[in-house]
Amino acid sequence: MFIDIATVYVNAFGVFLSAAAVGLLTLGGVRAGLKPVQLAWTVGAAGATLSVWFAAMGPLAMAGCLMPPSTLADPPFVLIPLIGGAALLWGGGRFTGKGQDLLGALDQRHLIGFQVFRMMGVLFLVGWAMGDIPWQFALPAGLGDVWAGVAAVQALVALNRGAHTARTLVVRANVIGLADFTVAVGLGLITSEGFLHLAARETPNIINLYPLALFPSFFVPLFIAFHLFSLHALRRPGRNAAAGSLHAR
Repeated sequence: MFIDIATVYVNAFGVFLSAAAVGLLTLGGVRAGLKPVQLAWTVGAAGATLSVWFAAMGPLAMAGCLMPPSTLADPPFVLIPLIGGAALLWGGGRFTGKGQDLLGALDQRHLIGFQVFRMMGVLFLVGWAMGDIPWQFALPAGLGDVWAGVAAVQALVALNRGAHTARTLVVRANVIGLADFTVAVGLGLITSEGFLHLAARETPNIINLYPLALFPSFFVPLFIAFHLFSLHALRRPGRNAAAGSLHAR
């Protein structure tokens, strides 16, 4: 039953988060004054990349390719889309001209606001309640995601109000979000089958099996990239780094 729920949930969020990311890039392109053809090509390439990436992870997860390594000598394929995906998105936004134009035209509300969707991790708590995900992973990861989402909401509210605490709350939301991922990835490895399987041995984690494998292989890299974009925006010179052109429209 839970797997059926998770399959619908994961696929719905895959489409939604991809569309949200593309929508933000489109907004950035419009603000940056890109010509329609340039904007279409740039945003189209980003959308195609996300679509192909998401579509490819499903079959790989079903084939068991995203499981933790069985021995220390086996390649950690499970970490390739997670780390490599985040690096790809970060590099595209940080070190390409068009990426800099699009992201530079967005303000901090858009960048940290994307983390509000982290509350989707409540699915782990549902899986634990239904007996399909071990508590050793579900509780820290699920509650951590909810906390990260709430922290993003608090930062977003402060930004919208122009509060003097906005920058602090943005930094706090990013720290909480990245720390949550560090904990969740580590717990995912030690509760799943593999040479690091130290906890939940009687009820191994299914986070690296389809459909939940789309979390570490697609959702997490996307959220990490937006964390990095948000942190970089705080360093922009010549503007209110916390609000990020709060009143720009």
